[in-house]
Amino acid sequence: MEFQEDCMLFLILLFSWIEYGWDSYLSLRQLKVYQTNNTIPEDLKEIFNKESFKKAQTYGIDKSIFVLIKDFVGIVMSSLLLYNGWIYEAWNSCEEVAAFLNITPDHEILITCIFVSFASIFSYTMYLPFTIYKTFVLEEKHGFNKQTVKFFIKDQMKSMALNLVITLPIASMAVYIVQLGGSMFTVWLWLFTTITTLLFLTIYPSVIAPMFDKFVPLPEGSLRTGIENLASKLNFPLSQIYIVEGSKRSAHSNAYFTGLFGLKRIVIFDTLLEKYDEKKQETLGCTEAEILGVIAHELGHWKCNHINKSIVLTEINLFLIISAFGLLFKYSLLYTSLGFPEGEQPIIIGLVVVLQMVLAPYNYLLGYFSTALSRKFEFEADNFAVSLNYHEELQSSLKKLSKDNLEYPIFDKLYSAWNHSHPTLLHRIENIRSKTQDLKKKD
Repeated sequence: MEFQEDCMLFLILLFSWIEYGWDSYLSLRQLKVYQTNNTIPEDLKEIFNKESFKKAQTYGIDKSIFVLIKDFVGIVMSSLLLYNGWIYEAWNSCEEVAAFLNITPDHEILITCIFVSFASIFSYTMYLPFTIYKTFVLEEKHGFNKQTVKFFIKDQMKSMALNLVITLPIASMAVYIVQLGGSMFTVWLWLFTTITTLLFLTIYPSVIAPMFDKFVPLPEGSLRTGIENLASKLNFPLSQIYIVEGSKRSAHSNAYFTGLFGLKRIVIFDTLLEKYDEKKQETLGCTEAEILGVIAHELGHWKCNHINKSIVLTEINLFLIISAFGLLFKYSLLYTSLGFPEGEQPIIIGLVVVLQMVLAPYNYLLGYFSTALSRKFEFEADNFAVSLNYHEELQSSLKKLSKDNLEYPIFDKLYSAWNHSHPTLLHRIENIRSKTQDLKKKD
């Protein structure tokens, strides 16, 4: 039995290190691109000069090194947790805390809540130095951080509190369903996670997001009129257009739409609006016409049913992994290989082991295909914007956003295939031009 436990632990650790090694290899390939390619692509010479291109290059190098170090610390820590049986030690400590609170071992849901709280705080604490460094050193160095220390602390405390408020009831309910669901518990667990996911997607824009950023309606004017006319033309069920004050957090720009059912809202980062930056002595953001090009792209996701398609695929995958959990979670070797005594099989531990460790190869490959599908969706949304004659505005906005966000435009093909949920800027420009020419030929 001990040999089988060692084999199980070895296989889990082996794949973790294979995954880490592959990711690091891809990151090193991209790092080499950052360090050796100094030629500005012909299509981008209008927005990049030698200085701005060098800034994007340096930003890319700094981010790559940061990720390599962070991932190394992460794999070492997770390996130590598994190899030394610290997961069992943590669960045992939570049982001792429960006993101190007069909670008996048969109250698994309450012990699960203690364990989840402990695990969340431990994970948060472990990665906090990286969060601080990224915010106040890396992003600050390159002019993106806008957070004060006070704002950062407040933001982190809210994030941790919200994480526990959401996670604890979900974890408790999951354990309860497994305990009482009988032979059909996988179906009930799947239905619960589906309903919870849809509920979260529904309330996030109006309840959760405003806890962290201020949303104000876009004032009356030509931009608002243009967006409303575009939405009306497409029969997009627009309820409101908001400006989110993302500039208090970061200088990065974005725009998106939210709302799962019925009326939807469009959200524009204030950093996306064109303005003159006194510090950088240059104009940042996009013109109103370019913002309409960005909105046309976002509405393309709606018109092409990308959100609904993603939800359906997510639910299919969710059903598959929950079914796998139902088949495997009673397998005692999963627990004894982590140091648990024979017969002690906490449900939450089974969930973590099966979904994150046993199914890790499946999840990793699924992640590759998911990013490929996401890139396909992005191309389709671009094509939709082109069909509305926003090809020039979209292309111009993509170039400006790339420059403003210091996005280095050249990527290793293998790295991009595994890591990019969006096509690269050069690929998007090439695609927009191709589709524009096709439309002109049809006309």
